[in-house]
Amino acid sequence: MDIRRLLQTRNNRFFYYIRGFGRELYPKSLLNLDYKKLEARIQNFDEAALNERLDYYNQNTQHFLLGDEAKQLKDIPLKGSGSMYWLDLMEYARYFPQDARVAYLFLDVTHVPETPTLVKSRPISTPEQPNRQSVLYKFCKIRNFKFVENDIPFRQKKNKLIWRGAVYQKHRIAFMEQFFGKSPIIDVGQHNKTGNRNQQWQMPFMTMAEQLQNKFVFSIEGNDVATNTKWGLSSNSVLFMKRPKFETWLMEGRLQPGTHYVELKDDYSDMEEKVAYYIDHPDEAEEIIRHANQWTDQFKDPKVEDWLGLKILERYFRNSGQL
Repeated sequence: MDIRRLLQTRNNRFFYYIRGFGRELYPKSLLNLDYKKLEARIQNFDEAALNERLDYYNQNTQHFLLGDEAKQLKDIPLKGSGSMYWLDLMEYARYFPQDARVAYLFLDVTHVPETPTLVKSRPISTPEQPNRQSVLYKFCKIRNFKFVENDIPFRQKKNKLIWRGAVYQKHRIAFMEQFFGKSPIIDVGQHNKTGNRNQQWQMPFMTMAEQLQNKFVFSIEGNDVATNTKWGLSSNSVLFMKRPKFETWLMEGRLQPGTHYVELKDDYSDMEEKVAYYIDHPDEAEEIIRHANQWTDQFKDPKVEDWLGLKILERYFRNSGQL
């Protein structure tokens, strides 16, 4: 095994933690926030497009008062399952005064907070349920932002829809009851790590590369978003899912059915029919793949992501009267 290549992998957790804690050792007094230099390093910098993303992530443009739940940056604890979120926050928060206060929610978020709060996930805004309080931040990116490279062409893949994942929630259990072992073109299975639930559905773990030997990838939300939505959209397989209810930094709420993915009915009654349709219409499938790949391309420039990460916090601190 090439150890250097392993350590350089963007999504390698060991390297991620080493790099993250290493940043914290750098003297904060020497950090200089210079957007002009950062913008100059971004290739094909499109300020309008980036500001459009910024406005989408932080839809609260008004001044606001922080509540008691807000903490000074220097007092946010590093512990337990929140360590990954803490490192992602501090990657950019270290450029700002450490007595600045921020409201944040680590882990999965499926409700609308009362005051503007940094979150990994949020309910997608609707006219009936607007959501200007949830400020999307690129939390947990080591786990959630895996994109596919060097995937095999669509027409060389198996004529199947694939899904593997943990099955604990009621809606995932209902899905497995409906589709496990029911169709030769739908291959689904669970790989629960804990408990002894529904062992009849338990299947060996499949890597991303193994799943992508199939033409179609199924995405089903868990506690909030489905992790495989990101890599599925960046692959040469077609993503199948219901219209999402939650979104992250990927802006799932802006994905268009029929353009970026194949939309399924809420009861999945049309899934087998649509799998068969796109097996027989590969040109249409490849057009969806092309648009999906274009969507994920906008997240792949690290300088763009740096610019947005800093601007999210700058706007938050300015609108809360701290800059």
